[in-house]
Amino acid sequence: MSRRVHIVGRKNSGKTTLVCELVREFTARGLKVATVKHTHHHHELDTPGKDSHKHREAGAAAVGILSPHMAALFIPAEREQRGESRYAQFEVQFSDCDLILVEGDLQASAPRIEVWRSATSESPYAANDSAIAAVVSDDAPPGLKCAVWSRQDVGKIADNILNGQTTQAHTLLG
Repeated sequence: MSRRVHIVGRKNSGKTTLVCELVREFTARGLKVATVKHTHHHHELDTPGKDSHKHREAGAAAVGILSPHMAALFIPAEREQRGESRYAQFEVQFSDCDLILVEGDLQASAPRIEVWRSATSESPYAANDSAIAAVVSDDAPPGLKCAVWSRQDVGKIADNILNGQTTQAHTLLG
């Protein structure tokens, strides 16, 4: 089964940048990495008016698109399917991957690493959420009981993730 780590943080904290840097780092080490972008916004992922969208509107339970260089799968989220069960559908699709990095989802039970910058003008989520395994920052986040990893050392962040440097991360990644 693939392993999953969530990179969380406030808007404009650098989540996407860190995810991309980690993907490059892990890939350079020979690991196969999948990513998932979690969003709480409601928007259409398929293109309205296109054949695949028409198939879904006609009642297809799932719709796939295959092109010479890409494949996509659109699966409607069932109302009963919430929280962690939504990630199960990716486990099969990403079964050949060593690691799944998810950008976002503060409610996940998988290890969560927060990216924090003082410029956001808000305290880190980790100040009030003891389940966050570590904070990545070059600022000095006040009052944290979790590990703080330097934002400038992506290699060390990757090492920490792979080596399970926190209790929560060790449970699921060790």
